[in-house]
Amino acid sequence: MRATSKSPARLPPTADDLARIGEAVLRELPSPFRDAIASVPIRVQDVADDRTLADLDIEHPLDLLGLYSGVPIGHQLGRDAAHDVDMIFLYRRPILEFWCDEGDMTLEDVVRHVLIHEIGHHLGLSDADMERIEAAADAES
Repeated sequence: MRATSKSPARLPPTADDLARIGEAVLRELPSPFRDAIASVPIRVQDVADDRTLADLDIEHPLDLLGLYSGVPIGHQLGRDAAHDVDMIFLYRRPILEFWCDEGDMTLEDVVRHVLIHEIGHHLGLSDADMERIEAAADAES
């Protein structure tokens, strides 16, 4: 009889694992970004809820990796006290799906990319603004 070696089954990273990665990513960011996001909690959920997906006109829950919810810094003057707390959501299953599909990025790279994108929204940048910034950075490198 031939001996076989099986590699132990690996479980996908949990919400707690992603939260730890997110915290490590935040510690690595330059201080202006860390300071801007210091009071904004980061929450990890498996996927966005149905209402969020409908509000954003997103058909499939795996299409949304992260979300900034709140009032961007530049719009906070005179903000309504009844407004929900600013928060950044990381969506675990879409992040893991993207990571597996991408192949050349580490999970930390994916979480960093999503967090920086959502911090950009907190700072008042639009998706178009961030695309221009990324394109300029790519052109410089």
